[in-house]
Amino acid sequence: MNPIISIIIPCYNSEFTLQTTLESVISQDFQDWEAIIINDGSIDKTEEIALNWTKKDERFKYFSKHNKGLAKTRNYGIARSSGVYILPLDSDNQLEKDFAISAITIFEKDSSIGVIHGDAEYFGERNGLWEVEEYNLKKILAGNYIDACAIYRKKIWEQVGGYDEKMPFQGHEDWELWLAFGIINVRFHHLKKITFRYFVSSNSMIRSFTYEMLESNQDYITKKYSKQYYEQYSKVFLIALDIDKLKNESVFAKTSKDLFCIILSRIKKRLWKK
Repeated sequence: MNPIISIIIPCYNSEFTLQTTLESVISQDFQDWEAIIINDGSIDKTEEIALNWTKKDERFKYFSKHNKGLAKTRNYGIARSSGVYILPLDSDNQLEKDFAISAITIFEKDSSIGVIHGDAEYFGERNGLWEVEEYNLKKILAGNYIDACAIYRKKIWEQVGGYDEKMPFQGHEDWELWLAFGIINVRFHHLKKITFRYFVSSNSMIRSFTYEMLESNQDYITKKYSKQYYEQYSKVFLIALDIDKLKNESVFAKTSKDLFCIILSRIKKRLWKK
């Protein structure tokens, strides 16, 4: 029988972190999974570590290919997966043992939910809690705040064509995917608890981003979703105009509280008008 969930683990020179990442996979409370390890052109001992795990447990599957970047590597793994649900896991992060079982229980009860995500705990060069908010298309257009380590239905990945492989620089594929899901009205559900541990290192890929690289990706995403940016940020502009007009109305407000209520009412009407 096919597994319920496919855990997709791209690797690039991951010899120092992959062992503990895979330990967190096998320690899951939910055991009906497959873990697809994709070696994206590593030149260290990543392959040796991965193959040792495939010998221990047939649920671990190993693929090796030339270096193509994160988006292509995730798509490569998902295309070879058999699960109903997909869980992308970076090769330096670690799953909390109850993440999968908590998510799948909710998925099975509510077919309208497409993505489940949670909070994270930092470790490595930073410690502490990463509290993540509920999904909001208006907010995520401005910048990503939900990590790739979420669980989603494979069919919606197929529906949007997978991770975008044409971005100028790898590193924002998850942001673009969350936007793509939002555009087709995929429903997100936030588990208000820690679901994985996020490794912080000065050597991580995202830390190597320059301002120019970030700007290039932002420009790419802005152009791709120009309609949505126009719709949402034209509303913000109109709200600003309303607030300017309200300055003239302030003489009619008996208290600052009255003025605040007037402004809040106008903002709500603008943002939530359908």
